[in-house]
Amino acid sequence: MTTGFLNEIAEEVKTAWQELIAEAGLKSGDLLVLGCSSSEILGESIGKGSSLIVGHTVIKASREVLDPLGIDLAVQACEHLNRSLVVERSVAESYGFEEVCVVPVVNAGGSAAAAAYAQAADAVMVSGVSAVAGLDIGDTFIGMQVKFVQVPQRIKTKKIGEAHLSALKSRLPRVGGERARYSFDRSAYEEELTHAFKSETSENA
Repeated sequence: MTTGFLNEIAEEVKTAWQELIAEAGLKSGDLLVLGCSSSEILGESIGKGSSLIVGHTVIKASREVLDPLGIDLAVQACEHLNRSLVVERSVAESYGFEEVCVVPVVNAGGSAAAAAYAQAADAVMVSGVSAVAGLDIGDTFIGMQVKFVQVPQRIKTKKIGEAHLSALKSRLPRVGGERARYSFDRSAYEEELTHAFKSETSENA
């Protein structure tokens, strides 16, 4: 593993976050989720070649993009920890997430989760989150951590190292059937209201 390879990973991670932020219209105060297999980044099968250095690189690059924007990050641990997540204590308290008692390590939680825990100001583990969007590096499956309804995002970056990259955002469920509307048109409303007043006035004249 060379410095050049690590730098390349860092740039790919930064670019992927920037693309998702732009595509999904993310903003300060949003909570995003990251799933990451350092094994897959290195071309190994998930869980078979974890690298703390790669995990550290991915988390550091992620925070360099998200922290200045005021966007919060939750990092999903592997199935050994029931896919619990690393977040800052302030995030857990703000959202009311359920805290669990465990510290992620390379072989039980994964390199990215271990790195996220180490790089946090005040890390805690929570049982689950409701993020608005996220990145999945290496097919770790983060859909359970993203608000319903999940929508795949076709960003330009397709791989981080050798790992397949997928991205998703969420949208509010649309209810009401074929007559429902999903955006507010004030001018149309005011025109309809004016027409209703005129109609009511003429009928009562």
